[in-house]
Amino acid sequence: MNKKLYKLMNWPQIEEIIYSECDNPHELLGPHKSGSQTLLQAYFPEASAVKVKWKGAGVGATTEGLWKKDLEMELADEDGYFAALVPAKSLPVYSYLVTDKDGVEREYGDPYRFAPQLTKEDTEKFKNGIHYTVYEKLGAHPMEIDGCEGVLFAVWAPSAMRISVVGDFNNWDGRVHQMRRLWDSGVFELFVPGAKKGDNYKFELKLKGGITYLKADPYGNAAQLRPETASVVADLRDFKWEDADFIKNRQNFQTGNAPMSVYEVYLGSVVEPAEGKEYANYREIAPVLIDYVKKMNYTHVELMPVMEHPFDASWGYQVIGYYAPTARYGTPEDFMYFVNELHKAGIGVILDWVPAHFPRDVYGLSNFDGTCLYEHRDPRQGFHPHWGTLIYNYGRPEVSNYLIANALFWVEKFHADAIRMDAVASMLYLDYGKNDGEWVANMYGGKENLEAIEMIKHLNSVMKKRNPGVLSIAEESTAFPRVTGDLNEDGLGFDLKWNMGFMNDYLDYIKYDPYFRSHHHGELTFSMIYAYSEKFMLTFSHDEVVHGKATMVGKMPGERADKFAGLRLSYGYMMTHPGKKALFMGQDLAEFDEWNENRRIRYDLLQYPEHAGVAELVKDLNKLYQTNPALYEFDDSPVGFEWINNISADDCYLTYLRKTDKPEEILLVVANFSGVEKDITTGVPYEGKYKEILNTDAVKYGGSGVVNSRIKAAVDTEWDDRRQSVTVKLAPQSLSILQFVPYTEEELTKVIEARIRKNTPVMKTVKKPAVKKVTKKETKK
Repeated sequence: MNKKLYKLMNWPQIEEIIYSECDNPHELLGPHKSGSQTLLQAYFPEASAVKVKWKGAGVGATTEGLWKKDLEMELADEDGYFAALVPAKSLPVYSYLVTDKDGVEREYGDPYRFAPQLTKEDTEKFKNGIHYTVYEKLGAHPMEIDGCEGVLFAVWAPSAMRISVVGDFNNWDGRVHQMRRLWDSGVFELFVPGAKKGDNYKFELKLKGGITYLKADPYGNAAQLRPETASVVADLRDFKWEDADFIKNRQNFQTGNAPMSVYEVYLGSVVEPAEGKEYANYREIAPVLIDYVKKMNYTHVELMPVMEHPFDASWGYQVIGYYAPTARYGTPEDFMYFVNELHKAGIGVILDWVPAHFPRDVYGLSNFDGTCLYEHRDPRQGFHPHWGTLIYNYGRPEVSNYLIANALFWVEKFHADAIRMDAVASMLYLDYGKNDGEWVANMYGGKENLEAIEMIKHLNSVMKKRNPGVLSIAEESTAFPRVTGDLNEDGLGFDLKWNMGFMNDYLDYIKYDPYFRSHHHGELTFSMIYAYSEKFMLTFSHDEVVHGKATMVGKMPGERADKFAGLRLSYGYMMTHPGKKALFMGQDLAEFDEWNENRRIRYDLLQYPEHAGVAELVKDLNKLYQTNPALYEFDDSPVGFEWINNISADDCYLTYLRKTDKPEEILLVVANFSGVEKDITTGVPYEGKYKEILNTDAVKYGGSGVVNSRIKAAVDTEWDDRRQSVTVKLAPQSLSILQFVPYTEEELTKVIEARIRKNTPVMKTVKKPAVKKVTKKETKK
């Protein structure tokens, strides 16, 4: 090495790089001005020779023909550190021609000639927890800089001494691509020329004590299929969405009191994979799911977590790759296709999302930079004994930013229509699932997790501002107040809350033999006491049909026919009870086998009449629910529901109304929960006719055919504190829905005349709306 070049070498810093302990390699590597010349330094471990290949002309060259030939670099350190003094003020685009010890020459771009791509504004917003698109900065992002194609890698790990990105592009050698720490942000960044979509990679972290280990990318957009654990470079820019019309109409489609009937799905159970494959692809699942959902009249599908997770039996609820659709079913583009196709078919997509905890797998978030970065250090705050998982430190702005941006990511990049937040109760309470001494009180001595509550409010506020019409749904199992309350009134800001109380109480009630149900009548009706305290979604979810709990039909008591009758009654009651609806896959087919992640939905059961009948009932109930305003228009207001008889515990039946502000839209529901056939007399709100529009015991639903085929006129028999009544025949464990039909003027006149003859008081009546005759002239208009 010539003396001038030797004197320019900063040997202590060079040693830092060679020993892979440098957090600012750009200070040395790459091009740097040295008077009227440029000092170029590069580190290629174990290389025998390096030349600079010019791809243009620089400025201020003092040597003629400099740019026309490759420049041989000098070996400054035998470990592979090279340097060259270029007689020019600035350099053109260049690459390195590197000859390894075996004499093989390869061409590489210089990652150390580029300025930082993250700005101080980016890191400051992230530091304060308000960088809502931080997923576009951290992670791995293919891009072009100064005509050079490559991938920008960035990761947050403030306590690491040195971080390198390793992968297919550098033979997984942590010495090659050491990353630059950006000021005091704790973020490390590097643009790697030549890295590309599809490359596997991880981050190699070295701590001050010398411990070196690998971590998957917390912000990675794709990952290898388990049991492999590397992240995969993905490019989310290429997919062409075709769902603009659906997105435009989304607010009308699903907000407020719009009817929602949700089909909860585990994607691995929808389609039998092709021979030799473990799973079907998102693109193969989409048409099968669309066909079934449309046929069954569901409005939405809810997907159990599609985020990357290592353990199949967690069903996705122990997430490692929060920003990556699971590789089990394909690529991120494949999942985009899946959502796009459902939207084109008019089907909404709800994603289960798990911000409550994360698994301890060593390649994931746990102890990420040698410290408890994402979790609490104190196990009383940071460990879930219930699940054996770790709890996020929601009070750390960068951690809450990670989660808030993640929910926005699935909505804004993958067009999700709703986020269902899992295990909210475990986030709200510091003592959830813990014994005394296993938790730490908040600053006021209480058990509420104030940081988690603030994070939830922050997310719901930002979601509503950035994505109006997208729903935020809470799976919250306690009586925590105002879960769906307005943020301005100290509510949590969710749009809907799963009604776990309804599900638990009803399933506890219905499991009893009808003979004993009279003693548990309060469990059947209790849900209406608090029905309007929140905006609820009724659900029979996956949690209720696994781990020995039995399927929905399996929970029903009695012989086989009794079980199917009880199931049909249950679905009828759920669909006529206030609240949105959600049902787990397979339960609309009356599957007897408990669900597990290794089997498919039993579509073959449709060949059996009793199973096909249940499916037909759910299909018709979904349609009835969506086409009768009485079942949804005042869903979150007492105006829309009225008990007629909820006190006949000994007789095990209920009668109630679903209403709008138009009397002619009223529905009368009569439900027989007893084990015997009954003629149930019920008071009615208006004189007129009551026409049965659905009976769960109809033959086409697999029932015995005890229905009310003739329209029923109200009679002057006082019942249930009402002057008029009708009598409905019901089979054991069945439910009838009757539509109120007002009398025509002619019919009403005859009723009044008959009443006068009998000297009976004139009743409250509703006339059938008169139909105006339209002339030919008006038709032309």
